Amino acid sequence: MRIALVMEWSTSERNEIVYSVLKKVAEKNGHSVVNYGQFNQEDYRQTYNQNAVLTGAILNSGAADLVITGCGTGMGAMLACNTMPGVQCGFAVDPADAFLFTQINGGNCLSLPFAKGWGWAAEVNLEYLFEKLFVQEPGGGYPPSAAASEQRNAKLLAKLDKEAIRDIKDILASEDPDVHEMVVNAFAGVRYELFKADCKDAEIMAAVDQALGK
Repeated sequence: MRIALVMEWSTSERNEIVYSVLKKVAEKNGHSVVNYGQFNQEDYRQTYNQNAVLTGAILNSGAADLVITGCGTGMGAMLACNTMPGVQCGFAVDPADAFLFTQINGGNCLSLPFAKGWGWAAEVNLEYLFEKLFVQEPGGGYPPSAAASEQRNAKLLAKLDKEAIRDIKDILASEDPDVHEMVVNAFAGVRYELFKADCKDAEIMAAVDQALGK
């Protein structure tokens, strides 16, 4: 599985810590990680709204199978990501949250708080959280006695998402100036090249290029 780490400017000073812990646990479980930053507070100042656009493009294009994202509380990032087509974003504070998300919901995006509650031994909690996220194949269901029901609900949620939210290419091509600005900033800096290298959908890549005037 390919994992993308997408963080915003407000918690960028923790990007390297989060990336190193995620990479350690992911690689131990046979996965790879691409770090989209944000790497500092000086450039672009990408917010959770812009990160949601990037997350939608990443997941819908097959550039990654799972996105780890977040913001100060993790709430804004979760809400923004869930406005994107094909994105089922959960929220986790502790290892139990991560385990239940992956087993009950089987989503493809997880939002974490990178400011609230970030104190002594935060990186230890983060490591345990990621370990529970990858402890077994997603979508198994929990508790086991309710597995069939949980798996059906997860599939129905994906259908609701497809019916309720328009295509990612329409969002990328939006003529609304505020949305267009978010799209442009979502791929600013190194993010464009990282996305281009892993994007598996030519139409989505073309939509991104058109939005950026490339």
